[in-house]
Amino acid sequence: MTAGQPAVSPSPAPASAPAPGTAHGHHRATPWPEARARAARAGSEARAAVERPAVRVPLGQALGRTLAEPLRALTDLPSFDGSAMDGWAVAGPGPWTVREESVLAGHAGAAALAPGEAVRIATGARVPAGATAVVRSEHSRAEPGAGTVLLHPLREVVTGQDIRPRGQECRAGDELLAAGALVGPAVLGLAAAAGYDGLAVAHRPRVEVLVLGDELLTAGLPREGLIRDALGPMLGPWLAALGAEVLATRRIGDDAEALYTAVTTSAADLVVTTGGTAAGPVDHVHRVLDKAGATLLVDGVKVRPGHPMLLARLDAGRHLVGLPGNPLAAVSGLLTLAAPLLAALTTAPAPGEVPAPAPGEAAAPAPGEAAAPAPGEVPAPASVPASAAPAPLRDAVQGHPHDTRLVPVIHRDGLVVPLHYNGPAMLRGIAAADAMAVVPPGGAEPGRRLELLALPWPTEPPFAQGACFT
Repeated sequence: MTAGQPAVSPSPAPASAPAPGTAHGHHRATPWPEARARAARAGSEARAAVERPAVRVPLGQALGRTLAEPLRALTDLPSFDGSAMDGWAVAGPGPWTVREESVLAGHAGAAALAPGEAVRIATGARVPAGATAVVRSEHSRAEPGAGTVLLHPLREVVTGQDIRPRGQECRAGDELLAAGALVGPAVLGLAAAAGYDGLAVAHRPRVEVLVLGDELLTAGLPREGLIRDALGPMLGPWLAALGAEVLATRRIGDDAEALYTAVTTSAADLVVTTGGTAAGPVDHVHRVLDKAGATLLVDGVKVRPGHPMLLARLDAGRHLVGLPGNPLAAVSGLLTLAAPLLAALTTAPAPGEVPAPAPGEAAAPAPGEAAAPAPGEVPAPASVPASAAPAPLRDAVQGHPHDTRLVPVIHRDGLVVPLHYNGPAMLRGIAAADAMAVVPPGGAEPGRRLELLALPWPTEPPFAQGACFT
C-alpha cells in the first residue's frame, strides 16, 4: 500500500473532505486490480459481520439465486423400475404368452409376471414385478396361438435391457449439488424431479440506486440543456442480473441534504449513486459521506473511463458505491466495484469474470480473419459464455499511459473485436458488446490475450449462428 491510500481495516478513521479546489481521488487513486480486490474484500467482511439467514422460496422464484444449502435427493431417482421404451415387459426367455392388458405411465402397475409371460408397456410406466427385460415393439413379433397370443423376439434379449432401475441416477440423500451453486433452469428441473417444491437460497443483497442531477429528464426528448436519464433504466436490471434485490431507483436533484437523508436512512446493504463523485460545485457525495461518518475504501481508480468512482463503508454491513454520471464511466464503476462486492456478499464468483492470462501470454490472430468493419459499422455480435477463455485481440487498442482501460468488445471468429464508439455514441458500444476487455496501461497490440469481463445478458438467441446438433 502506498502512502496516501486509504487503509482497509475493520474500523479505519473516516476520510475527511479534501481542501477546497482539490480534485477528489486524483492524488490517491487506486490501481484497478487493487480496487476490485478491495471491493471483494469489503463484501466478504460485510458478509461475515452481519448474519443474513437463508430464505426458502418456491421453485418458480429461485431462478438466478444461489443455493444456501446442498441439494440432496429426497427420493431415489428414478423412484421405481420403469420402462425406457414402448414395447413389452417380459419374464424369462421367450417366446412369451401375452396377457390382455397394457401398463401405462402414471397408472397403477400390473400384476406380477410369471415366467414366460409378457405384457404391453409404455415408456415411463412402472415395470411389473417379475419382469426381466423390456423388448421394444420393433424387436418382436406377435403371433396368434391356440386361444392366446405368443410374442417372439427378433433379436437376443439381455436381462435388464431397456429398464431404468430404481436409483439409477441417485439414491435418497445423495448430494446432487453443493451449496453455492447457481440455480439455472436445469437445476429447477433437477430439484423438481428430486421432490422439492421450494429451495433454500442465499440472501440477496439489497440495493438502492440514487440517480443524482437536476439536468435529468425521465421522459420525452432532451431539451433546453436537459438530458434523458440513461442510468436509471439501466442500473436496476443490471444490478438484478448481478444477483441483487433492487429495492428502488430514486431520483434526487443536486441537493446535499436530500442525498444525506437518502443515504443515512436507506435499508439497503449497498447504496449506488450516480454522478456527484468529482469536485464540482454540486458534487456532494464526498461531503455527504464525510458528514455520515463513512469510511472511504476506494477514492478514485486508475481506470479509463470511470476515474472518479468510489467505494465507502457506511457501517459494518452496508456500503456505498459512487458511480460517475457518464454512462460508460458508470458501467466501468459498476464492473470495477459493485460487481465484486455483490459477488462476495453472495459467495458467488465475480459475475462474468475470466482469469487473466499469464504475464506475457499472447496468441497470433487466426489465419484468414475477417476484414475490419467499415468505420462506424458494428460487427455481428456472438454470445460469449462467462467461462470463455480470454481471446486474442483482432485490432490494436490504444491505452492510457498510466491507467487501465475498459473497452466494450464483441467476439468474432475466435477474436476480440473492440467497439470504437466515443462521445454521445458510447452507449452504442455497451449495447452491442458482450464483454468488456481489460486493457493494461500502454495499450495492447493485435494477438494479445486480454482479461474479459463478460456482460450479464445474452446478445443473441441460442443457435443464431446456425449450429446443428445430431
